[in-house]
Formats: sequence, C-alpha cells, structure tokens
Amino acid sequence: MRTKVHIKGELIDLLAPFYLLPDRKRRFEKALPDPIESDPVNELARAIHPAKLKLEIAEIRRETDSAKTFRFVPAPDSGLTSLPFFRAGQYLSLKVDIDGSPITRPYSISSSPNDTLNNGFYEITIRRKEGGFFTEHIWNSWDAGMIVESSGPCGLFYYDSIRDSKELVGIAGGAGITPFRSMIKDIIENDLDVHFTLLYGTKKADDIIFKDELLELAVKAPYKLSVHFVCSEPDSGWDGLSGFLTSECISNCCGEMDRKTFFICGPQVMYKFLEKEMTCFDIPAKRIRREAFGEIPDITQYHGFPEGAAEKVFEITALIGNESKVLPARATESVVVALERAGIAAPSQCRSGECGFCRSILISGDVFVCPDNDGRRLADKKFSFFHPCSSFPVSDLKIKVIRDI
Repeated sequence: MRTKVHIKGELIDLLAPFYLLPDRKRRFEKALPDPIESDPVNELARAIHPAKLKLEIAEIRRETDSAKTFRFVPAPDSGLTSLPFFRAGQYLSLKVDIDGSPITRPYSISSSPNDTLNNGFYEITIRRKEGGFFTEHIWNSWDAGMIVESSGPCGLFYYDSIRDSKELVGIAGGAGITPFRSMIKDIIENDLDVHFTLLYGTKKADDIIFKDELLELAVKAPYKLSVHFVCSEPDSGWDGLSGFLTSECISNCCGEMDRKTFFICGPQVMYKFLEKEMTCFDIPAKRIRREAFGEIPDITQYHGFPEGAAEKVFEITALIGNESKVLPARATESVVVALERAGIAAPSQCRSGECGFCRSILISGDVFVCPDNDGRRLADKKFSFFHPCSSFPVSDLKIKVIRDI
C-alpha cells in the first residue's frame, strides 16, 4: 500500500533533476578562483594502495632447516614514512631481476597488522624448494641490508566479520602456515570475538614452521586458539597426530561443522586431497575459502589439456606499446613465464589467475586455461581477454600485453 510518504518521496526524486543544474551553477559561482593543488583523497588512496614498495631487508631469521623469515622495513630512499596497512592473510608480490629476467612471486605476510602499525615492518616466510628457481636465488643472494621491490598488500584470503562465522578453522600444509600466523596473531592481539582451530599438516616432525610460537599462543589464549599438528612421516619421537588431513582427522579436531568457516592454504596436492575429503561434510561453498595457490607445476594433469601438446613449443608474438617481440613458449609453461624468460617485464601479482593484474588481450591463437583458477569475468571471455599467469599456449599466439608499472 502506497502512503503519502511514499508518494512524496517519489515526487522529490522526479523533481531532483530540475534542481540539479541551478544548484551546480550556484556552487560554481561560490567556488574559489584558485585551483585546488592537492588531492587528499587520491593521496590517501595511493598511501593505502601503492603500486610498488621499495623495502629493505632488516633481519633474516631461520625458522627450520628449510624455511627463513625475512623482515622488511621501508628502504631509506623509498620516501615511505610508514608501510601500508593490510588485512591478516594478504600477500606481497616480490619483484626480482634474476639474470636479466624480471620475476614476480607472491608470498603471504606472516607478521600481524599490528606489527606494521606499531613496529613498522612486514615479515614473509619462505620455504626453500630444492631446484626452485626463485627460492634458490633467495637463499644464495639475499642478505640483511638488501633492497627489494614489492607490490602493496594484495589478496582476498582474510577473515571478514560480516561474511565469516565466529568459529574459524585453518587447514595448513607446509609453508601454507604463513597467512595463518598473521591471522592468529591478529585475533589474539586485537581480542577479536572468534575462535580459531588450526590443523597443520607436515611431512617431517622437525619441519613445522612457528611450532613453538603457535604452542605458546595456544597456551596464552586457549579461548581464542586450538592447535593440532598432523605429521605424515613421523619419527620415533613424535607424540602427536599422524597421517594425513582426512575427513576423520578434521572431524575429530573440529567437532560439528555447522557455523564454521574454513580457510585452506597449502600445496595444490593438498587442495585436491581436501576437496574429496570434505565433500562428506556438505559445507556450503561460501564457508570454504582457499588461498590462491600460485603457479601450476604440471598443467598436463588437468582434464581438457590437449593430448600430445606437452612436448610442443609454440611461438608468441607479444605486442607491448609500440614494440613487438617474438619468443618461444612451451605448452607446459604459463604465458607469463615465457614472457619473463624472454626478459619482458609483464605485470604479475598473484600468479594464480585471481587478481587480474596481468590481464591481457589474446589477438589470435588458443590457450588452455586452468579450470581451477580461471578468474576471468564473463565479459573478458567474450572479448578475448585472458590472464597470462594461468593460461598455457596450445598454438602460436599473438597477444597484447600492458607494460608493468
């Protein structure tokens, strides 16, 4: 039933355009003659969401035989008086030149937002991968005092009080513990009204990153945190849970699944395993959040990848501004890897098809896009936009790439 209030409101909306132009004219007449030279809104936006950061390695701390924590502070000549704030669980995309190839890699921030606000630093924790191109470079080259370029904080893997429940479950594998350390510290330091249950799967008992710290936090705030370590290859001294993160293990540690929000971070093989194990819980998709898992090590394992394409090498013609470059690309490497190997500084952050930062135009040719992390919008698919970080060439390509900023 329409009331007088409704009718009056509709009339005001209908008449509003008639008052708009005269009101605008009066505002112009009252405006100051001198132009506004500063733009505080844009200045704030640039401070919170910078395109790039120049950071100095202030400290390197060994966590395990295979993991190190790197503490970053603003570089002396960066012009930064403070570091941009972030949400616990977000990541930095590091930008490093290795033998003439511009490489980017995303790493979760393992320190808490309070560490940034009060102490002025970020920490990332990196596990060394044997034969890993990037981690080998870090282990051999990085030292305190070095300057590193990074993106600002990025990513959607964080707790949101409006969206998520007050009972949180974090399932971590290996180095996937890093965003959870940040979340846990944030919950305890800011006394958030949530309880966090951590299930941390590890292969070896002596390779648990932050083990002592996590146990101390659980003792300090048992009403906020419960910690369960699960070792798949335990030694004789192991007295914790053994095996894998099965549905039975998850159920025993977490209890009822109702009203719990799950956060998952770890290697891709763990994602695949948990996808099957957790189907029996019938948890709505909105209550399961997965961290973007980075580059795909073996795209041939995905359904739909063309049979016989794995050994093929194709030709990519890349247009960047007024320049054109032709380069080879293996079908088993993403387009962004091929660009970087050719010395092209293509924009990249998440390297998982999620953020869209590398969004480019496919002029001709065909790519295979990983079905698990195709972050393109429907309009992008229709108008031939693609994400080079999650797309693999299956023919010769011609593409248009925006320049890295």
